[in-house]
Amino acid sequence: MLPSPSAVPLRDSQNDMDSLLEEAGDIVFRLQLSGHIEYANRRACMMAEMPSLFGQLLPALAYDPDQAPLRAALAAVQQSGVADRVEARFRVHETDIWFELRISLYSRGAVQELLVIGRDLTAQHATEERLRHMATHDALTELPNRLLLADRIRMTIAQARRSGQGFSVASIGLDAFKKVNDGLGHPIGDAVLRMAAARLRKTLRDSDTLARVGGDEFVAVLPGTYTEAQIKLVSGRLLATLQAPFEIEGHTIYIGASVGVAVYPQHAEDEVRLVAMADAALSRAKVTGKARAVVYNPQHSGPPEHDISLEAAMFSAVREGEFMLYYQPIVDAHTREIEGFETLMRWKHPTLGMVPPGRFVPIAETNGLINLLGAWALKSACVQLKQFQEVAKRNLYISVNISPRQFRNDKFLDVLDDAIAFSGLPGEQLVLEITEGTLMIDPAHAETILTKMAERKARIAIDDFGTGYSSLAYLKRFPISVLKIDRAFIRDLPGSQKDGAICNAVLDLAKHLDLSVVAEGVETDEQLAYMEQRGCKYIQGYLTGKPMAASTALAALRERTYASLMPADLKQVGA
Repeated sequence: MLPSPSAVPLRDSQNDMDSLLEEAGDIVFRLQLSGHIEYANRRACMMAEMPSLFGQLLPALAYDPDQAPLRAALAAVQQSGVADRVEARFRVHETDIWFELRISLYSRGAVQELLVIGRDLTAQHATEERLRHMATHDALTELPNRLLLADRIRMTIAQARRSGQGFSVASIGLDAFKKVNDGLGHPIGDAVLRMAAARLRKTLRDSDTLARVGGDEFVAVLPGTYTEAQIKLVSGRLLATLQAPFEIEGHTIYIGASVGVAVYPQHAEDEVRLVAMADAALSRAKVTGKARAVVYNPQHSGPPEHDISLEAAMFSAVREGEFMLYYQPIVDAHTREIEGFETLMRWKHPTLGMVPPGRFVPIAETNGLINLLGAWALKSACVQLKQFQEVAKRNLYISVNISPRQFRNDKFLDVLDDAIAFSGLPGEQLVLEITEGTLMIDPAHAETILTKMAERKARIAIDDFGTGYSSLAYLKRFPISVLKIDRAFIRDLPGSQKDGAICNAVLDLAKHLDLSVVAEGVETDEQLAYMEQRGCKYIQGYLTGKPMAASTALAALRERTYASLMPADLKQVGA
């Protein structure tokens, strides 16, 4: 006859429980409330290299710095009755192993005990360490990446401030590395990079930091290296170590390197600008011959941090709608009546105010934002002209500048078609202004695009005529309708004989080629009279109207505020 459950001896019941706990975790303990061990599984005993841990105080087995947190966790669970977790290290075969300990309070009859189940965190910590390493190191060379480099530079800056001793940052770029990848393949290129990293690391001191920040670019942080002699010595060693041939899989490869150096605090006092200045110096080294070291000089390099901050603000400006279009009147030189408008882009920054086009257009041209802005300007200008004409009650034309990058974009004609179709504007009322330089980059491509633009009835104007290539051959070759004489030839009229001769030559040329001419930058009555007398039909400049918002231009057309500029005989006729 089987005994009833209540008749099962307590010791047998406890043994059964300990058998169940044996596999409950990597290490398992039953503790008295005092922290002394009542039971430990076999793995825990093996860890402590003892046959039994009975009676031992569990916190005493932990690594010294972890004993107090473990005691506190045991006390907290005993007081609150709520399970808790704590991480602690235990010595295993001369190695400290991290365990996550889950501590809970339970009752065994009238007796309360603490149950501690531990999980070995070795694999988890190893994975976390690998992830941290991957996040801060280059996978190919095992060198620090940009993230860790920035942290090292900040630490070096802090040390330099305490010691009062400067340091330098060197950007190292491999010369002609592209030919290795193109000619021998990326596996050989990767081998060159690993070998180059090893050479550079061996050349530098243990206190220096070497990072890989790009395909073929490294950055070295050189504490205590800031004098001209020190920089010359270190950079010479860096160049020399990379000038030796690389022997890889039967290939003998020569590449060499260039070095750019920025010095703290002379050139910059933060990690971002120090690296930017070193990069600028590296670019200078490559432009001026390669295989050399150049120390940053502000006279040779523009301030890159300005361009970077302005570029970031430009993308924000697109989202916030900070760009706007202004319109400058183009008037008939004789009647002074508005015939059309040139569209000019403006940027009203919330803190910088009106940013000049000369500052933001080159950046937009470089980063490709000009395509987006240009498409918007073209469509908006075509729509705006319809409003201008409704107020003026006569036909006008709108002139829009096309940037070199826009003109080369394979979607430009689609953008043009979309603007014309969306606005319903006849092509004849649209003038597209292009510089001479844009046309001469690729004359064959230019001829194809200009011909297709002309097929859409759009007129082509050469902007700033006379300041670019000024090859008369393209006037014959391309379907051009308008020449715009640059303000440089108008500024000193009528006093300058040379400028007068140039203007006369352009006007005579245009007359024989049946081209219209617009004189830009007309600011005085004398300049206007001079150009009108010589047959220039259209005038543009501050005399006849500054660039203005669309609302102001509409008011000028509605109220004929330009009438004060009209000759007396025409005013009488108009009256």
